[in-house]
Amino acid sequence: MKILDIHHVGLLSPEAAAHARFYLEVWGLQPAGEDRHARYLRGASTGHHIVSLHPASRRGLHHLAFNVAGREAVDEAAIELERRGITIVAHPDYLDEQGAGYGLRFLDPEKRCIELSAGVTGSSKGRPDGNGGPRRLCHVGLNTPWFEQIVEFYTGILGFRISDRIEDQLAFLRCDRRHHVIVFNRADHPSVNHVAYEIANVDDVMKAVSNLRARGHEPDWGPGRHGPGNNIFCYYRDPAGYVNEFSSELAYIEDEAIHKPAVWRRAPETLDFWGTAGTPGADVRNAMAGDPDPGWTSKGIIEI
Repeated sequence: MKILDIHHVGLLSPEAAAHARFYLEVWGLQPAGEDRHARYLRGASTGHHIVSLHPASRRGLHHLAFNVAGREAVDEAAIELERRGITIVAHPDYLDEQGAGYGLRFLDPEKRCIELSAGVTGSSKGRPDGNGGPRRLCHVGLNTPWFEQIVEFYTGILGFRISDRIEDQLAFLRCDRRHHVIVFNRADHPSVNHVAYEIANVDDVMKAVSNLRARGHEPDWGPGRHGPGNNIFCYYRDPAGYVNEFSSELAYIEDEAIHKPAVWRRAPETLDFWGTAGTPGADVRNAMAGDPDPGWTSKGIIEI
């Protein structure tokens, strides 16, 4: 199963209006449409949207979407998932969401809804770098109490590869040459840990920090540079309580044939190679723990 890239993340939002205003007026995203399901927001790239906000009574992951190489790849994925007894909640068809495309949705072992899609409509309204705003979705961090089983599912069935680990606590998974598009963190319950947005370079990260400071938002953690992935980071909480990361200069895997995952120590210099950010405080750690997420139920996710 060949997954090409991460496409967008759908988040449940009890504070949908304030949440959207934060992303549009503070975080630097742009509107990409609205329908009965959600509000859609895009970055500086020409992708249709990178995040969708779904009104709900609780926080949690609505779905996580990945690109595959065409309609045939979607159909082949459905056959393989059904062969393995994996629950498909939306069989291959044209998608009922902004940007459309052709895709399917299925549940992972912790009932997260995962979308595989192709042919999603793009946007001609991309803007140049240099304004400190996000370009695209970089990666999503997810908490799991079934750490080894979930990593095995995403690598053994979906075809992700482990780039690095932090002992038995964190696994960084990739689907292309970028160091990671998903990070799994061992935790007490399934939940969203954080969502990372790609910024062009270190200059744009610092411009983004300045832009947020001018609007009254100080970093909850950062700026700094992570060990695994070597990416520059800066974390903020949003009005719905999710943790968002500005990220730039993520490492690429130069040679798939010879890359071997490193096992990093759980140490301050692993989290922040520069030593500028310090350790994350209690508030941001609690936000990263997230609310226990029951996932998709037999009736779907109740959005109102």
